[in-house]
Amino acid sequence: MTEIKTQFDPNLRNAIKRKKQVAVIPIGSIEQHGPHLPISTDTDIVTAIAKEICEKRGYLLLPTLSYGVSFEHAPFFNLSIKKTTLQTVLIDICSSLLENNIKTIFIINGHHGNQNSIKNIDSKLKKISKNKLKVFPFSYWHFMERDFDHAGFVETSLMLAISKNVKIKSARKGLITEKMTKQEIKRLGKLANKSFPKATKNGIWGDPTKATKKDGQMILAEIVRNLGKKCQTCLTGHSS
Repeated sequence: MTEIKTQFDPNLRNAIKRKKQVAVIPIGSIEQHGPHLPISTDTDIVTAIAKEICEKRGYLLLPTLSYGVSFEHAPFFNLSIKKTTLQTVLIDICSSLLENNIKTIFIINGHHGNQNSIKNIDSKLKKISKNKLKVFPFSYWHFMERDFDHAGFVETSLMLAISKNVKIKSARKGLITEKMTKQEIKRLGKLANKSFPKATKNGIWGDPTKATKKDGQMILAEIVRNLGKKCQTCLTGHSS
């Protein structure tokens, strides 16, 4: 892995000349994650995932974009940028990578609210670059068996695996959907996209109280394995 922010210009340019480089852009958010997880949770998790994939696959790791589209968490704390702003920033970064002769890019997303910003960004950049850029946007939770949550069992377990900044004793159950119909969950999901506090009451989707570091390590390994394979398939047409 090459963490791009630590590199020196001559070395980096030589590395790009020697072989075709693949860049990874992680994107997260700054928003409430209940009383037990830091507001950097999405950013922390996606950074850890991207770093492991880059280490295993030898990709270039770019600095994580920490700000995302999190307006739905108001009046709970969030620092948000518009959907169009995030998309513009990503397009500019990818275009700048092309200027540096890096033509293959994976965008790894760690926040649900960012999905509209990365939707169709691959085809937009293909058009802008006149087919020179190959961009693949992914959201990490599509590469695990468990259902996605917010400050629930999955995110809390992942944070226990990668960070010491977790106050597990402050964890409280949030919205539990286990006994709900698909229709009810879908309705709540739509409400959460507009107002997360209205849908969940306390800003938590799921139950973090039984989260463990061991579960987090297993989930992290699963995501890194599955997403890493997907990235390899995008590059070669076959998995490894």
